[in-house]
Amino acid sequence: MRTVTTTPSDVDVVLPCLNEAEALPWVLERIPPGWRAIVVDNGSTDGSAAIARAYGATVVPEPRRGFGAACHTGLTAATADVVCFCDCDASLDPSLLAPFVREVRDGGADLVLGRRRPQGRGAWPAHARAGNLALARILRRRTGLRLHDLGPLRAARREPLLALGLTDRRSGYPLQMVVRAADAGWRIAEHDVPYLPRTGASKVTGTWRGSWQAVRDMRRVLGETPAYPAGTAHPGGTVR
Repeated sequence: MRTVTTTPSDVDVVLPCLNEAEALPWVLERIPPGWRAIVVDNGSTDGSAAIARAYGATVVPEPRRGFGAACHTGLTAATADVVCFCDCDASLDPSLLAPFVREVRDGGADLVLGRRRPQGRGAWPAHARAGNLALARILRRRTGLRLHDLGPLRAARREPLLALGLTDRRSGYPLQMVVRAADAGWRIAEHDVPYLPRTGASKVTGTWRGSWQAVRDMRRVLGETPAYPAGTAHPGGTVR
């Protein structure tokens, strides 16, 4: 068993976690050496927090249920210059974040996103994929960004992320990050990443109800008043 660092590093990886005991070892073993894993326990009852600690991760509790609540608690707990986000269900390999971090550090992009490419049957249910596609189209109309996915694998610098003032604490958090980054003129890059069948049951995309609740959360984010209202100059995000 390889443990991840618990000392301050220049890269922190935020891992929102709700009952992911089975997946955690696989995920934590793939955190790049020298990086710190911050597992945000969102009310797990299966021993996830103890497993994370055993693998050397920093565990931060967040009793308020919600993907955004867990992500933002992890962001505020981070101290590194660059902060990454990754799901904790073994559907995404956190080692794939290494080139994302290099791109941010080298100044090639301000926010780097992973475009999920399903690997095998069951990796991405049809209803979840359809909802994601619909949101990407709405996002394009709202911001001009020609993104294909709003996936959770991403990297950016911590202080600019905090300055975005993200407020969503549900499923709209990843989308709000992109919308506000675009409004602020960030350069946004998107790269293909393999997307594996998750370990365990999904809390969101495993059902039509969960998926469309997420879509409703995200539509609410898209309905927010832009940081730069129509008729005023604003930098506009770009996609590479």
